Amino acid sequence: MLQRTLDTSFDQVHTAIDSLELQPELSEIGTLLEVGGGIARVRGLPTLGAEALVRFPDGVLGLAVNLDEHELGIVLLDHGDRLTPGAQVQATGRQADTPVGEALIGRVIDATGRPLDDGGPLSTSERQPVERPAPAIMERAPVSTPLESGIKAVDAMIPIGRGQRELIVGDRQSGKTTVAVDTIINQRDKDVLCIYCAIGQRGTAVARAVDALRSSGALAHSIVVSASGEDAPGLQYITPYAATAMGEYFMQQGRDVLIVYDDLTRHARAYRELSLLLRRPPGREAYPGDIFYIHSRLLERATHLREELGGGSLTALPIVETQAQDISAYIPTNLISITDGQIYLSPTLFRKGLLPAIDVGRSVSRVGGKTQYPTFRQVAGDLRLAYTQFEELETFARFATRLDERTRQRIERGRRVRQILRQPAGQPLRASEQVAVLLATNEGHLDAVPTERVVDAEQRIREHVRSSLPEICARIDAGEDLDEPDWEQLDTAAADAVSGLTEDD
Repeated sequence: MLQRTLDTSFDQVHTAIDSLELQPELSEIGTLLEVGGGIARVRGLPTLGAEALVRFPDGVLGLAVNLDEHELGIVLLDHGDRLTPGAQVQATGRQADTPVGEALIGRVIDATGRPLDDGGPLSTSERQPVERPAPAIMERAPVSTPLESGIKAVDAMIPIGRGQRELIVGDRQSGKTTVAVDTIINQRDKDVLCIYCAIGQRGTAVARAVDALRSSGALAHSIVVSASGEDAPGLQYITPYAATAMGEYFMQQGRDVLIVYDDLTRHARAYRELSLLLRRPPGREAYPGDIFYIHSRLLERATHLREELGGGSLTALPIVETQAQDISAYIPTNLISITDGQIYLSPTLFRKGLLPAIDVGRSVSRVGGKTQYPTFRQVAGDLRLAYTQFEELETFARFATRLDERTRQRIERGRRVRQILRQPAGQPLRASEQVAVLLATNEGHLDAVPTERVVDAEQRIREHVRSSLPEICARIDAGEDLDEPDWEQLDTAAADAVSGLTEDD
């Protein structure tokens, strides 16, 4: 019996071998000349093109960047500590690419598709190049739909549209990542897919962002693409391009995508490091001459496609770090000139505890105002100007001994607006809640409320409006306009909610 089983097994093996059609494979092999600092120099591979992938021993991948006559400059996408000169280098025959598809949603991965979480291997075989041309002008449609951040200062005075590129700029530890993560959290029921791209961040910082997304339920509609500061500079360099390729896959299917680049300052430094090691001529601040181009070709891929192309959108929120509030530095000015506006976070406001520390006077959205809901325009139309004037008045009032009644009232109103614009991290608000609170502020219902109780008044307004006017709230959240009786009901509800706080009880 055993012998018969063995004979059958051998027959099956021989049949399988005979059915194989072995064909010779042609592949180019080069020689590693030098390796170190995240780059390698290779001789051979005469037909290799730019942005092509090569494979080193131990499965280490590299990206062809310099194509000189006598040698190639290769950027390593992994640590090459075990590589030694003389090793064979094989051309893979493909450009740098990254996995795309539905299987990526809810996962934490790197630019090459390696999982960084406990979810097991990715179950997708579709890949797309990390570098591709931006959509042509005739393929783009105007930005027309708002992307709600859930942050009062942003949605009211610095609105963002789907397909826009809005820069988040500020000093270190001023709350830039918090603003971006809160915007991702607010997309939970908005049918917007989110991608959080961490570039050169500490592992603990990325872990905190992932935990915030997971605890709020936002990771279910998000993809986290990470290259930590401990990873190879080459991997940090291609990470934002890979994350953009993942977002473009969904945009081409007609979906709306939000991508956060955290942050492009570290991306520029990684590219500067690679360029200097590749002996490229340095320019201003030792950055190479094409430092503007690496960011412009990345952010130009964010757009809103025309309806005949699916009508999808890719909204970009790049983050850039400044030093000593210097927004006129090289990299920040480059990015400001590329993007459609910026949200500036002030370390001065951060130290005062006015969070989020958004400096309204130095922030702007060049195209988002066209997408703002009509109800927001109604209550926030003059808010930005009035708040900026209040800040100037408050500064001058420090040197004045006597103030007229009108100036004093404007300062008191401004102080309450400042309290209203405060918002805890991880608690984005619906449009209806924001509109109700801003309406109460504009109509003066908070003028008699003590400053220290403004936060309580805001909470009461939000709860009362949600419970007493659910239909009006639903219409505001859907982007519909309100008629005069609706505004009167909303105003009356806000006044009733704070009526008990006007006394020092």
